[in-house]
Amino acid sequence: MAAPPQLQALLLAVNTLLRKRRYHAALAVLKGFRNGAVYGVKIRAPHALVMTFLFRSGSLREKLRAILQATYTHSRNLACFVFAYKGLCALQSRMQGKTHQVHSFLAAFIGGFLIFGDNNNINSQINMYLTSRVLFALCRLGVEKGYIPELKWDPFPLHTAVVWGLVLWLFEYHRSTLQPSLQSSMTYLYDDSNVWHDISDFLIYNKSRPSK
Repeated sequence: MAAPPQLQALLLAVNTLLRKRRYHAALAVLKGFRNGAVYGVKIRAPHALVMTFLFRSGSLREKLRAILQATYTHSRNLACFVFAYKGLCALQSRMQGKTHQVHSFLAAFIGGFLIFGDNNNINSQINMYLTSRVLFALCRLGVEKGYIPELKWDPFPLHTAVVWGLVLWLFEYHRSTLQPSLQSSMTYLYDDSNVWHDISDFLIYNKSRPSK
């Protein structure tokens, strides 16, 4: 079934507008907002679903509310950050007539401070995820630029051993310093596996079910 002539004309006008180079920067900001919102949902919804039903207590309604709230917060923050970052980059480039590397840092610095600066569980998880990636990338950049000597042996096994050694030491003796979701995961793995009463909570359930 063909679309009404008015709708066809509207779509033609919109597509014509989208192809105009003079509006590209502004439209890229809007699409960045859209992509940030969609990506936030794709990333957070499955994670929140699994973590909530594995480790969170409460009614089904409370669990669903927590999943929706976490997904909304992640999606909103990411959408707003992409919008702010691309907008600030475009503004700096327009003001100075060309693009500089520092534009990216300044735009992300401001956007990160304003949008991801609130110390909550969602922002904390995102920032810690980025921290590990940034440290890896800076080490690789240092090797590429010659600031860090390139090793003749693979440091990954040693890095892995140190990381796992530190995280288990922190969990066993300084647990409160770890992020709550990591504490929950490690409690399930290392503490709950020390307790059982019979075959039901040894193989089938993590903890014995309350008697009716």
